[in-house]
Amino acid sequence: MRFVFRLASFATLCLAVIAAAKDSIASVSASQIVVTPVRLAWVEINPTSLVRFRAVVEEKIGTSIWRMFDAWFLPQPAFAVLLGLALLLWMVGYKKPSPAGRFAA
Repeated sequence: MRFVFRLASFATLCLAVIAAAKDSIASVSASQIVVTPVRLAWVEINPTSLVRFRAVVEEKIGTSIWRMFDAWFLPQPAFAVLLGLALLLWMVGYKKPSPAGRFAA
């Protein structure tokens, strides 16, 4: 199971680097800082899934939770959210080293 989390962490980290590279290229070409929010990145990847996710959240949890999610999470930079998710997945899949060392019985 640790392998799955580490693999997911690696894939998410790769996506974060791609998003950061895309933002940096856009920033250089525009001569100003350009940051892609999560909402725009999500819509570029799969436009209908955001609408379906909103319907599920509003039905199961409530409209107020969706408003908080929409106001707080979706405007965040996509590369930062992906980096945080990669870190979280890596922490879940991390194996602590043996306290006795490498050659413990």
